[in-house]
Amino acid sequence: MRFYFCSAARFLAAFVVLNSAFITESRAQTPKTYSSSEILLGLKKLNVLGSVLYIAAHPDDENTRLIAYMANERLLETGYLSCTRGDGGQNLIGPELREGLGVIRTQELLAARRLDGGQQFFTRANDFGFSKTAEETFKIWDKEQVLADMVWVIRQRRPDVCITRFPPDARAGHGHHTASALLAIEAFDAAGDPKRFPEQLKYVQAWQPKRLFWNSGSFFVKPGEDMAGYLKLDVGGYNPLLGQSYGEIAARSRSNHRSQGFGSAAQRGEALEYFQQLKGEKATKDLFEGVDQTWNRVPGGAAVGKLVQEVIRKYDPSNPSASVAGLLKVQDQLKRMALRNAPANERLDNTSLKNFWADQKITEVLNLITGCLGIYVEAITSNALVTEKLPIQASLAIITRADTPIELVTIGRDKDWNGVDKMVEDTINGWDNMVVDTTINSVLKKNNMSTFKIRIPAVFANSTNSQPYWLTSSGTVGMYQVNEQGRRGAPENAPVAQLYVSLKVQNNYFTISVPVQYKHTDPVLGELYQPLAVVPPVMVNLPPARSYVFADNKPKTVPVTLRAGRAGVSGNLALALPAGWKSEPATVPFTLANKDQELTVDFQVQPSASAASGHSELRATATVEGQKYSRGIQPIVYPHIPTQFLFPEAVAPLVKVDLKRRGQNVAYLMGAGDEVPDALRQIGYNVTIIDPHDLTAARLKPYDALVVGIRAYNTVDRLKAQQPEILKYIEQGGNVIVQYVVARGTVLPEIGPYPMKLSNDRVTVEDAPVTFLKPQHPLLNFPNKITEQDFKGWVQEQGLYYPSSWDPKYQTVISSADPGEKPKESAILVADYGKGHYIYTGLSLFRELPAGVPGAFRLITNMISYGKEKVQ
Repeated sequence: MRFYFCSAARFLAAFVVLNSAFITESRAQTPKTYSSSEILLGLKKLNVLGSVLYIAAHPDDENTRLIAYMANERLLETGYLSCTRGDGGQNLIGPELREGLGVIRTQELLAARRLDGGQQFFTRANDFGFSKTAEETFKIWDKEQVLADMVWVIRQRRPDVCITRFPPDARAGHGHHTASALLAIEAFDAAGDPKRFPEQLKYVQAWQPKRLFWNSGSFFVKPGEDMAGYLKLDVGGYNPLLGQSYGEIAARSRSNHRSQGFGSAAQRGEALEYFQQLKGEKATKDLFEGVDQTWNRVPGGAAVGKLVQEVIRKYDPSNPSASVAGLLKVQDQLKRMALRNAPANERLDNTSLKNFWADQKITEVLNLITGCLGIYVEAITSNALVTEKLPIQASLAIITRADTPIELVTIGRDKDWNGVDKMVEDTINGWDNMVVDTTINSVLKKNNMSTFKIRIPAVFANSTNSQPYWLTSSGTVGMYQVNEQGRRGAPENAPVAQLYVSLKVQNNYFTISVPVQYKHTDPVLGELYQPLAVVPPVMVNLPPARSYVFADNKPKTVPVTLRAGRAGVSGNLALALPAGWKSEPATVPFTLANKDQELTVDFQVQPSASAASGHSELRATATVEGQKYSRGIQPIVYPHIPTQFLFPEAVAPLVKVDLKRRGQNVAYLMGAGDEVPDALRQIGYNVTIIDPHDLTAARLKPYDALVVGIRAYNTVDRLKAQQPEILKYIEQGGNVIVQYVVARGTVLPEIGPYPMKLSNDRVTVEDAPVTFLKPQHPLLNFPNKITEQDFKGWVQEQGLYYPSSWDPKYQTVISSADPGEKPKESAILVADYGKGHYIYTGLSLFRELPAGVPGAFRLITNMISYGKEKVQ
């Protein structure tokens, strides 16, 4: 929730980010209530005027223990700036990759910050996958844009100290890591230089942090290394108000990175962190030495500090509401401070240092007042999906649990009501941008829920409001396109809809903005909140991550599912196809009578003899009242994050490929989750998803091959018991293909019939030239002749987690390398074992097959067909 205060004449807005040690902004989460100890921690934070910004490359790079310490022990405004959203990583909990994974990891970071007390920020950089050098990274990222975003966050949040997670050299171990440190060094100077990125100065002032450090973690420190030149900080302390050590808080925070398998054990006791200074005024004892973090750092602030200290001295944890009178005095003093230098129209100028802190602390005070009064307020709709240009009904419920009289004055709404984030200069308009819908003037009764029905008019603009803002425009491989300056750096969209509740307490007015959300009760998880999503009249869905692969000219079924965003929608559905392709039928009329009704239309798509070989695409489009719609809806549902929605384009790869195969039946063991089984079905295999308990030689015997999904040997614990049966299946003539396994955390020491040592080796350049080590090897010749052309058009990377050493019984068949590196020969390892065959491959087939890369289909087919050269 957001707050606004008013003088006798008008309301004055204070739009700020509300992620502090005490409170977070309510966005698609259960409205927060506060214990007495949390309120006391928030009171203490009122008297600390300091800020720190942690900088790294990806979600899960951050030091959650240090963030927890800075936010809850030092009580600083603590932020984490992640250059990317982690789109290029792997997903341990489901099939989402790229944009979907980026949304998951964004929400995992926000969940982590809700626990450790930090704020979350991003740049426009896109995680394009593993990079080995900063030089390579800057060829793909737009360095100047990423630097501008980093400077923008520094100027907005005004950190006294910035801290990088990684060193600015090859020790960082990843090109993105090194790049994040190099950018931080440059941003440290650029943020304070008004000549750099002057377009930002319309909204913020130049800001020069005092120091920049590198947080040298234990994995960078060599045993016995002399640390005399580093500052040392023990962040393992215990916070009695929270009842946890910072190591315990950090473990809970870090464990939100479930998609990356970062469940963490709590640490207790001393925990030393080391810091090497990179920039700024030399520090000898403490990161913040010489930085005044009291109210004395702003003119007129000393009086505020005294008032806050008096509130803390008198605080009664058994009766927090007794502190409201003192907090109202603090609020009044802050308003006077803010208005003293305000323009004639009384709007808050938050570009000055004084008003920056007044802005922050006004919001914290209003949060504290709400917490002390035990106020709980929510705005709920009965449907998670609302349709553009149609009204919605919301129910606002509010309750106070304190004896202090509170008057509910009005309930208002945003007069524009288009759900679009405002630019920075517009977000300070506050009450001017509201419409008073209902005047109440009613005293709230203690512990008595008051409920109001609110009708919101039909003025939603369009469904792109609910698409994550960084995905609304087409970007590049390395950068998202975000045109609005005010959105850059923000972790997520602003709420689609919100109501404004004006309250009066002891002749003081303040206004709470309440996001309108959807709430439902899950029989297992209980009460859940999720954000509203604005949808078009009709959504057009193709099966996710599916390529349509044609090895001949026979037709294939392409199912298109229409979903009604409103009742009574009619139109026509058609497929757009490249030259030489046709669909039957060409166009289908449809009518959907009810909202959320679905209709699946099966098109028969067929290439002609003149259709070009290779990769192209199809697009499904619905035309309604002359308007074309070609976006579907993709819910992302996991218990540890609020439900999210993506609106992907209804496009799918079309692949015409020369493909022969042997065998028909494939058993597939799912690992961390991928779309390979569907890809295999596209080329004619009968694929059975096999339960790990069914991995016996007898039950595998009917299958031509067992294909093991990505990271299965990291995630499927049952493989400990079933591995002997898998080897028995191979020995009796079976064929097993194992896709990549991460080196750390395997469920058993050996994943194959003979020893191999897994590593982090990879080839990140997707089109790296491939050398055929054994050109006549059956795997490269049967049933399809593999050529260099089969390694063209790959996406993101060529392969990952290649073994660094292996038993001589394994045969190598190809090699490739990133520029300047020695060739790697273990992308494919083949071994005969008894009458059967074992193949380990680190090739990124899990990415290439859903992307419709023709050569990937030919390679996987040869692997499944391996050993069947003499079988007709």
